[in-house]
Amino acid sequence: MAKLTTQSNLLLDNFLFDSAETLELNGITAIFGSSGAGKTTLLRILAGLENRATGFVSYKNEIWQDTKNGVFIPSYERKIGYVFQDGRLFSHLTVEDNLYYSLKRVHKGLNEKTTIGFSETIKSLDLQPLLHRYPNFLSGGEQQRVAMGRALLRSPQLLLMDEPLSALDLKRKAEILPYIKNVANQFQIPILYVTHNIDEATHLAQRMVLLSSGRIIASGEIGEILERADLWPLTGRLEAGALLQATVGPTKKGMTHLLVGEETLKIPAVSIEPKTKARLRVQAKEVAIATQRPSHLSIRNIMTARVLSIETGESIFSELLLDVGGQHLRSRITREAVKELELCEGQQVYALIKSVSFEGRLFT
Repeated sequence: MAKLTTQSNLLLDNFLFDSAETLELNGITAIFGSSGAGKTTLLRILAGLENRATGFVSYKNEIWQDTKNGVFIPSYERKIGYVFQDGRLFSHLTVEDNLYYSLKRVHKGLNEKTTIGFSETIKSLDLQPLLHRYPNFLSGGEQQRVAMGRALLRSPQLLLMDEPLSALDLKRKAEILPYIKNVANQFQIPILYVTHNIDEATHLAQRMVLLSSGRIIASGEIGEILERADLWPLTGRLEAGALLQATVGPTKKGMTHLLVGEETLKIPAVSIEPKTKARLRVQAKEVAIATQRPSHLSIRNIMTARVLSIETGESIFSELLLDVGGQHLRSRITREAVKELELCEGQQVYALIKSVSFEGRLFT
């Protein structure tokens, strides 16, 4: 894994960014937080685009900034690629010329073996049909694919992506997400991916960095961050839940079977090959609890679980953390239900989940 260390401070009008963190980067890491949390500011500091920032930044043992010792490596000398929200392509150049422009500006000193080639970039992002077109005649998704290609041709050791899908509709987002995953896998470049969309983060990322008011509040495996009840005010209480690791099984009668340990879940049919490893995001609000296995019920998914903890705050709800075959599941039920069912830690219960609640929440 590549180590990124930042101890940065930046005052912008009434906003103070002040965070220190060391991250082990591999694959895609989501930078998550609400608008104004400091996500873009963090990326700009890492990219060297905020020369008013003070502190220390290093990546792979290369110091990019050290204010105390007067070190500041300009952005064009940092081995990064940056994909902005709006693509920022040159409208007067064709796609091919936009890409070659980036290739010509690759900083000197790179070993040829580490340089990402033009042809493999074109193939990875399926850009061949677009090469002779101009940016103004591309869809939003196509423009972002070109922007990704331009960033890749800098042969970066770190790729920064600042909400590249924020301007796209759901269909276009679904089309470009596989390209982003493919870039991370094919070129083995760590990606810091800014988003405020939980499904987007869950689809792409293995790890998450959570920001609020200019500070890094938490970082770690994305499943661990999402299931922490103390972070739900930041990750979104209505979106809160857990990630289950599953193996895709057969599809029968319009329902795809998912194997979660020794349990089987049924979801609306998906076109994913059997035996594929996948992640399923289950929202806490969609998980009901029974103390006896119910029958004559329309709900298709009934999982045997054990209560690990019961957290009760000031609201009318209690948050349950469940163990399901060694994995964690979250359930949000009323405090009244907890009392009437006489629930307690260590108790065996049954988690009930409607199949329709899984639509769009299975990620490979």
